[in-house]
Amino acid sequence: MAKLIAVSIDVTKLDKSKFVTGKKGTYANLTISLNDEPDQYNNDVSVWEGQTEDERKSKADRNFLGNGKVVWSSEGQAEQPKAKKYVPATEDSLPF
Repeated sequence: MAKLIAVSIDVTKLDKSKFVTGKKGTYANLTISLNDEPDQYNNDVSVWEGQTEDERKSKADRNFLGNGKVVWSSEGQAEQPKAKKYVPATEDSLPF
C-alpha cells in the first residue's frame, strides 16, 4: 500500500552536532512514526530527530521536531490537502 505523508518540522530544534556530512551534502537523520489513530488536530504522523543505539537503550528523551498527516493513500483513506502558496526559503530566512 502506498502513502503520501506531509510533515512540518521546526528546523530551529535540529541539533547541528548530529548532522552527517556525506559526499553529496549534509544530512539530518529523522525518525517518522505513522500512528494508527489521529490526534486532536487530525495529525497521524510524528517526527523526531534520529537517536543513536546508546540513546535508545538509555531511554534518552526524543527531540520532537513536528508532526504531519497522511494526505494520500492507495486505499483512498486520506484526503488531499488544500493547496498552499509556495514561498521559497532564502539564506536570510533559514535559522542555520
